[in-house]
Amino acid sequence: MGGAATGMVAMPRDIGLVVLGIVLLNIGAKFLVDSAVEIAEHFGVSELVIGLTIVAVGTSLPELATSVVAAIRGERDIAVGNVVGSNLFNILCVVGMTAIVVPEGLRVAPGALSFDIPVMIAVSVAALPIFFNGYRIERWEGGLFLFYYVAYVLYVILAAAHHDALALYSAMMFWFVIPLTVLTLGVVTLRAVRRQIPPGTG
Repeated sequence: MGGAATGMVAMPRDIGLVVLGIVLLNIGAKFLVDSAVEIAEHFGVSELVIGLTIVAVGTSLPELATSVVAAIRGERDIAVGNVVGSNLFNILCVVGMTAIVVPEGLRVAPGALSFDIPVMIAVSVAALPIFFNGYRIERWEGGLFLFYYVAYVLYVILAAAHHDALALYSAMMFWFVIPLTVLTLGVVTLRAVRRQIPPGTG
């Protein structure tokens, strides 16, 4: 009884905190968008670049904090579910709702169609073999994910600045890093498949 009573007393407080969080989130979102636009105009880069870097990191920090805390506490299902669920919500619900709200529809930048979205799809496909590895993400695999994000952000920045190093950087990624990663993921997948085949079969 005591636990139920305590829960009933705490319920209004929890609801109030959720409402307060939503209100502050809306205020923070306005400041975030306005500041991102000013930064883009100040440095002379496209709003897409700012959205893919500063805004994306800023809006994903709560997910990062939640997943890290959940993983440290051993709640790994929450850590993974938080990331996957948040991305599904962003791609399907957020983009869908935004397209409904905007009268003329949501226009997608040509740069996103030609590079960013294909990269997102390619990374998603490349991540599949990792999940065959005992159904867990090892530390070196997490490091690989982090490396590719840093490499992606660096490419976006170099492309936006039309830097002379862009051609060399692109060539290194295309001819060395990507093939090496594909080979590594192929070996991981092959080992995982062999472990799942019972001895004496095949």
